[in-house]
Amino acid sequence: MAFKLLQMVLLVMFLRSYAVAADQNQKAKQTFIVRMDKTSMPSSFNDHSEWYSASLKSVSDAAGVLYTYNNLIHGFSTRLTAKEAESLRKQPGIIALQPEVRYELHTTRTPAFLGLDKNEALLPTPNQVSDVIVGVFDTGVWPEIRSFDDTGLGPAPSGWKGECQVGTNFNLSNCNNKLIGARFFSNGYEEAYGKIDTSTESKSPRDDDGHGTHTSTTAAGSPVAGADLFGYAFGTARGMATHARIAMYKICWFGGCFSSDILAAMEKAIEDGVHVISMSIGGGISDYSEDVIATAAFNAVAQGILVSCSAGNSGPSPGTLTNVAPWLTTVGAGTLDRDFPTDVSLGNGMSYTGISLYAGKPLPVSQVPLVYARSVSNESYGRMCLIGSLIPAKVAGKIVVCDRGSSARVEKGVVIKKAGGVGMILANTGSYGEELVADAHILPTAAVGQKAGNAIKNYILSVPNPTAIVGNAVTKLGVQPSPVIAAFSSRGPNPLTPEILKPDVIAPGVNILAGWTGAHGPTGLDNDARRVSFNVISGTSMSCPHVSGLAALLKAAHPEWSPAAIKSALMTTAYTVYKNEETIQDVASGKASTPFDYGAGHVNPVAALDPGLVYDTTVADYLDFLCALNYSSSKIKQATNRDFTCDSSKRYSKSDLNYPSFVVPLETASGKGGGIGLSTTIKYTRSLTNVGAPATYKVIVSSQDPSVKIVVEPESLVFDKHDERKSYTVTFIATSMPSGSTSFARLEWSDGTHFVRSPVAFIWT
Repeated sequence: MAFKLLQMVLLVMFLRSYAVAADQNQKAKQTFIVRMDKTSMPSSFNDHSEWYSASLKSVSDAAGVLYTYNNLIHGFSTRLTAKEAESLRKQPGIIALQPEVRYELHTTRTPAFLGLDKNEALLPTPNQVSDVIVGVFDTGVWPEIRSFDDTGLGPAPSGWKGECQVGTNFNLSNCNNKLIGARFFSNGYEEAYGKIDTSTESKSPRDDDGHGTHTSTTAAGSPVAGADLFGYAFGTARGMATHARIAMYKICWFGGCFSSDILAAMEKAIEDGVHVISMSIGGGISDYSEDVIATAAFNAVAQGILVSCSAGNSGPSPGTLTNVAPWLTTVGAGTLDRDFPTDVSLGNGMSYTGISLYAGKPLPVSQVPLVYARSVSNESYGRMCLIGSLIPAKVAGKIVVCDRGSSARVEKGVVIKKAGGVGMILANTGSYGEELVADAHILPTAAVGQKAGNAIKNYILSVPNPTAIVGNAVTKLGVQPSPVIAAFSSRGPNPLTPEILKPDVIAPGVNILAGWTGAHGPTGLDNDARRVSFNVISGTSMSCPHVSGLAALLKAAHPEWSPAAIKSALMTTAYTVYKNEETIQDVASGKASTPFDYGAGHVNPVAALDPGLVYDTTVADYLDFLCALNYSSSKIKQATNRDFTCDSSKRYSKSDLNYPSFVVPLETASGKGGGIGLSTTIKYTRSLTNVGAPATYKVIVSSQDPSVKIVVEPESLVFDKHDERKSYTVTFIATSMPSGSTSFARLEWSDGTHFVRSPVAFIWT
């Protein structure tokens, strides 16, 4: 009886406490963002602020407006109890009440995406990193932004011999202990284009374009809390090597970048004492002996300077790479796990997700007339929304669907706005697939993939009065799968030397937030009057400085490592699959990518700090490689600026260059007399250097193609000491296949802790 009485007492106490808690929860206030339908404002109100205030007062006498939103959204924020929120939700004109979400302050994403934020204990110390100098070859620098703050940095490293060159709008005071040097090179440019007009372009290291400020701050910018672009990508903007020093070499102008200027800049950079050169530029493909940039880079690498270059933005077609010399570190582009989605809602009830960084006045929530550019133009190329191609009478007040290509994405919006249009849907064509690139458009815009674009265009053709709504974009994190290969990222095979796999690696290059110039708006268009300190742009120009900054980290941690060792560490620790073991996707095709797309894989900087083994390619290795190309002494001199004669008694092979990846060209059936099943045997030699503790490494070969047998000898390598070098051979026995066939495998050395991976690509020619 007593026990039952105790149970009853406890139950009553629980019910009373639950009721008290429920009452407290009802009275507890929470912040809500109240989304309002601007077009639903009653005529009795003079303005929207008055309407917002009256709506709030109808449910709470005590609540006040925290912020009023008139651009990104319409509405206000306020603190309400649960009961008050429920009452307000029932008011006319309310679109939604969104509870406020608490976010941790993060980077603008790439350091977190690369794992740098969770592994700081494994990184080199700030003092170590501050001894490394990254030379950036680009459009100059905008020194006033906070990314160049030198707080906490001491004087420039003792080996620094550079200077801060004075010029138009640029003084000695613009340099500091972060931006320790800045030079400009314009003689070649001025010879081609005439004297620089200093009323429109600074004849100095100052950046009037934005590209150089973006790349330099990506590589080694100081941390800047609260960085964003119009509220998008909010967080702490920081470079890969935040304590490294930056030296800017302005070699690009409004009319382009000239090799004579680039060459002069590279020479000066070597004299100045930089440790890493970052060049997000590229041209056509030419023989190594004809490429003065490759020649300059050869000598930079020979003096211990890593040269990182962008792979190019000519993807997804094969064989579109630039900067393919084996002594260069060539970088392709992948995506982050961050996006800026916006919804497109059609009049038939269908919705599609696009992407945008538009931050101006939004479209009304009601449906807007929708047209396809091809039907509102008299030009054969009207679907592209090129300048002067649209008919204003047919565009005014409407959303226009434009096909991507032939002109800048943001410029299409200018064309529409000039013709009287109110919004744009930018539709990908087959060349771009489902790749979505965010831009700070000047009118409400959603960029959509090819599938969504086709569906929207089909809808327009199927109804007499098509309509649509383009919503407001948001910042979304944790997007999966990520990374994926950017459609624009240039692809292999290597068009000059197929035996060398390029690109070497991929890194984040899509929708990257970094510093920006104060001379132009975020679109770079002359009529864009907006000014920002940070901008979001895409390209292998963005992925290149990521690797440059990571190379600076590795140089700080291992100052004795050669450029080839640093590149090897980045390559052999890169990853090619997601956590579910599926291969990284190619956004252009929607299918699994290959080493011709990603090289060795996506960089993994924390693993690269401790790779175990490296393929340390020497200058002698590169010279032997040129001998394998049948270069004469004069041609080698032209390519390397070195006197060297190939040994006529020595057998040289391109396949024996001590590179961290393998490409195996194989003969086709016709090349063997037409018999399918005939085999080819090719042998490669490689050497590995131990940069860790003594260990025994065993080889693992992964291949799903029975047409190629892979034999590695020996199958284990025993390293008794640090810096010990051991060699192995790989024999490929391949069955003849039709011309154009490709196949892939992976060769991995492991001691159980380290995994030294090399991609293998087979091409039947």
